[in-house]
Amino acid sequence: MSRRRAALVTAGLAAGAVAGGVAARAVLRRRGADPEAGEPLSMLPPEDLGLVESFDGTKLAVRAAGNKSSPGLLFVHGFSLDMTAWHYQWTGLSERFRCVLFDLRSHGLSERAASGDLSLSAMGRDLTAVIDATAGKGGVVVVGHSLGGMSILAAAESRPELFGGPVAGVALFGSAAGDLIRGAMGSVTELLRPRLGSLTEAARRVNRLRRYVLASPGDVGGFVARATQFGPDASPHVVNHVVGLAARAPSEVWTDGLAKLVDVDLRPALRHVRVPVIVAVGDHDRVTPPAGAMALAAELPDARLEIVEGAGHMPMLERHDAVNEMLAAFAADAFGRASGRRRRQAPGGSGRRAPSKRRRADP
Repeated sequence: MSRRRAALVTAGLAAGAVAGGVAARAVLRRRGADPEAGEPLSMLPPEDLGLVESFDGTKLAVRAAGNKSSPGLLFVHGFSLDMTAWHYQWTGLSERFRCVLFDLRSHGLSERAASGDLSLSAMGRDLTAVIDATAGKGGVVVVGHSLGGMSILAAAESRPELFGGPVAGVALFGSAAGDLIRGAMGSVTELLRPRLGSLTEAARRVNRLRRYVLASPGDVGGFVARATQFGPDASPHVVNHVVGLAARAPSEVWTDGLAKLVDVDLRPALRHVRVPVIVAVGDHDRVTPPAGAMALAAELPDARLEIVEGAGHMPMLERHDAVNEMLAAFAADAFGRASGRRRRQAPGGSGRRAPSKRRRADP
């Protein structure tokens, strides 16, 4: 694709988004009252655990909620988001679990990546640094969304001993072992990528398109987010929160970070995730479709698939009650199985693991 053609495509996409924004406003007007309106989505967990230093000196913001003696859940957010993407989980589960949340490098309250390293390997090592600093004696279930889920797989590749050690289980929401952005954002990237051109230049064009859309009047950003990230009944308040996070993400996240996600293949890491796993996906997810989630679950040693009905790529925000119920049940099972493994490893220990089942998470 020539540069002139790419510019025309960019302009056409932006113009289409503007036209779509008008339609989106009409749809939002017909929706009536938003049940999530007024929810303080930007509220941070109350406990500031300070800054955790990653392998290259990048300092990561870490916060927590819940009793320190409770079983631990560690949440890893997705691309261009921050820890507030897990608002409904830490507020809804912290009475039963110790919920720890952090911002990946160059996201949210964490420092920008030292030496500009926004690779998945670096983000996986961010996660291992937080596990080392915060995991209690009872271990932790690590919960990742999208890029966060891929960071968990990158952590398994670099530190396999953590899985079955301090990591008792893994929950992957809207995630993949590769080809993550060949969904909604990936289709835009491919359109804008010059023939035989660089991935970095393609990502820069996506970033320019992002800034154009977010600077446009009205509900254009919300329309684009709804079209690519959400199911049909997503709360406008939730959509606006996600749009705001994307707008605040540094440009390098959308250029260097996005380029590094193309053609990533973490499938060799899957064999290291030898703990119980749920692979959860919205039935309207266009970024990581259910078929891809099914394939991911099939390749993991001990995984089951969960379909979150009515959700797109953000099930933890769109169908939070169903997700919280799913996570609580899964974590209880994972911690129970970890305890059973420890008993079997002790002298004279014995026990058997119950088989996992696939089910659907209803809204």
